[in-house]
Amino acid sequence: MDADIARVYADGHIDGLKPSYVMELLRLHARGPLTITELAESVGRTHSALSQKVAAMRTAGWVETVAGDDARSKKVALTGKARAVVGRLAAEWRATEAALADLEAEIPYPLSRVVTDIERALERRSFHDRIAEKLAQDPAWG
Repeated sequence: MDADIARVYADGHIDGLKPSYVMELLRLHARGPLTITELAESVGRTHSALSQKVAAMRTAGWVETVAGDDARSKKVALTGKARAVVGRLAAEWRATEAALADLEAEIPYPLSRVVTDIERALERRSFHDRIAEKLAQDPAWG
């Protein structure tokens, strides 16, 4: 699905945008500049994970760091490049949500239920532990 969304961006001449950046860009558009902690909390990510993502988004030219409320703090803000396409990104988000709803109507098992069921299974036993068990059985892993 991410590859197809990336194709939509390419078709729309939105170059260098990863689908995984869009939620954060839309959140920054809606709320204005936020600290990494505030942005992480608003999208349900850890500070560490979001810090890495923000660094990649900064390198790609989608966000910049601006002065915060005091001299010690910094906030993440949209660049002009991001502001120029954020309306189109919101349209893509709406279209993607509608396409997912259509897809769910075609299949007997809702995608949202799949995600919930996978999360519950991983709470019982992590993906790491599952992989480690398989590797322990593979002599090539040694």
